[in-house]
This record gives sequence, structure tokens and C-alpha cells, in this order.
Amino acid sequence: MKQISLYRLVVPLLTGVLLLGGVLAACGNAGGGGRTTVRLSEVTHSVFYAPQYVAIELGYFEEAGIELSLTSGEGADKVMTGVISGSIDIGFSGPEAAIYAYNEGKADFAQVFAQVTARDGSFLVGRNPEPDFNWGDLAGSHILPGRKGGVPYMAFEYVLKSAGLDPVRDLLLDNSIQFSAMTGAFLGGSGDYVTVFEPTASTIEAEGRGYILASVGEAAGEIPYTAYYALGSYIEKNPDLIARFTQAVYKGQQYVAGHSAAEIAAVIAPQFPEADLAIMTRAIQNYKDIGAYAETPFLSEDAFERLQTVMASAGELSRPAPYEALVDNSFALQAMQ
Repeated sequence: MKQISLYRLVVPLLTGVLLLGGVLAACGNAGGGGRTTVRLSEVTHSVFYAPQYVAIELGYFEEAGIELSLTSGEGADKVMTGVISGSIDIGFSGPEAAIYAYNEGKADFAQVFAQVTARDGSFLVGRNPEPDFNWGDLAGSHILPGRKGGVPYMAFEYVLKSAGLDPVRDLLLDNSIQFSAMTGAFLGGSGDYVTVFEPTASTIEAEGRGYILASVGEAAGEIPYTAYYALGSYIEKNPDLIARFTQAVYKGQQYVAGHSAAEIAAVIAPQFPEADLAIMTRAIQNYKDIGAYAETPFLSEDAFERLQTVMASAGELSRPAPYEALVDNSFALQAMQ
């Protein structure tokens, strides 16, 4: 009888301990396999962000003990809203979102900790080949440049002004067409030129329906076009996690820098199951040719200030934000050691 009573006492106790241990493990290991789940929201899903997808497909985030929960924010403003609300941990979009949020006076503002793309990713596509094209040739043209206020539009305006053109008087910038509808509108006969990202630009050219004439990013110069950011409070609470995340990104960047466009396309192909591999390879090569992919996560002050110059030139920046407050390069420097 004593043995039975002891059995009835100990077994429930052990069961409770095991159940509690499982709950605690689940709380500290939401990603499974000893990894921490990070909710990451990207502005859109694009080959422009090849280093990120290389890091995913080659397991660099897993090696860093990170399980990514990746979603598409469909707009930098929506990504930043998710970061501020706490519904996501890390945002991935243009740093202008962090600049706008900082200027709103928020005490807990987003800080940029790793850069991925270093130039505007759009290309100017025309209806005819223009082997001797220069930006001044656009005078008097009807162009579809995207949404006014967006960085692609601002960068394009900056290039036009640098070429001595007045975007208002010298040509028609038709911003009445939504970004997602621009390609269809151009192919349907609207405008003389359109600015589009890859792989759309290469697809249009491969189909013989237009010609890539110039790179907006190459003409505008280096700017931190896409970067990772998180609230200062999140970074302060999770420095080791941010360090490991940045290390994974850096490995992806180094792979892209050291491998061919064809090799990169083959690695990230699972991220774009419906894409044509040849077109994707051409698109990646075009981005490599203009230096669009940053080789390290370090964001320079000169590039940051050029971004603010582009924004101010477009009339979209009320006052500049301080580089030293918004950019934390400590994790990039740690990753690069």
C-alpha cells in the first residue's frame, strides 16, 4: 500500500514538472531547434534584396540561431507602422521611414543597424534603343516615374535636376498612375519612358517591348536605399540577437559580392518559384553592374546625408535627422571583424 501511494504521489508531480519544462522551453524557443523567432517585415519581395534571400536559402540565419518569420509590408510606411506598434521586430525598407518617424518626435524611435542596397534600383526604359542616351535628352518627354513622395520618384527627380532639367517645366512626370500599374500602362501605350525595377526591366527588354537606357541609381550616386531597423528599445533589449542577425546578413552580402549572377539566381530561385531563371540572372547582373548590392552592412554618413539631400531636393524633408542618432553601425563593425 505504501508503494502504491508513493507511486500516485510521484508520477503526477513528475508529469507536472515535465509539462512546465515544455512550456518554458516553448517560450524561450519559439522558432524550434534552439532558435529565436524574429518577425521581419520587408517592403516588398524582390531580387533587389538578393543578399537577404541568399542568407535565408544558405541557412545563415539558422546558423545564427534565428528562425525568420518573413512577411511583406507592401510599403515602407506600413513596415514602419508594424515596427512602432510592436507587431514586427525588424523592418526592412528605405531608411527614409526611420527619418520621418524620428522627425515626428517619438521617444522610442527606430534605429538603422544594417544596410543592404546602396543605390536606387530602378531603370529608365524607353520605347526605342538610344545607344547615345543622356539624361538631358528627356526634355519634352512624357514619363511614368511612380508615386510622388516615394524614394524612386525623388531619386529620379534628383537625377533630372543634376542633368540641368526642371522636372516641372521641361517634361511631364505623370504620377497619376499607381506604381503597380505603371508597367501595364507603359506597355499599353502611355508615356515615352517608364522607370521600373528588376526583373521587370529585363522582362520588357527580353520581350522586345522596350529598352533599358540608363540606371537611376548609377546616376544618383550611393544612397542607403534599403536597410534593416528596429526600435531603440528592442535593440537595447536584444543586442546579441541583432548582432547575430547582422552577421547572417553580412554572410549573404559576401556571397553576392563573390559569386556570379547565375550562381546567386540559382540559390535564391526557391524564393521566386514562378520567375524565369535567365531573366532573374540578367536582373541580378544589372544590379551588380551598378553596385546596387552593398558589400557590408555598414552605412556611411556621406551616403546617409545624400539620401537626405535627395529628400530635401524633392521637398519631402522638413528638417534633417542626425546620423549619429539614427544609425548604429556597431553591429555591422562587429560582423565585419
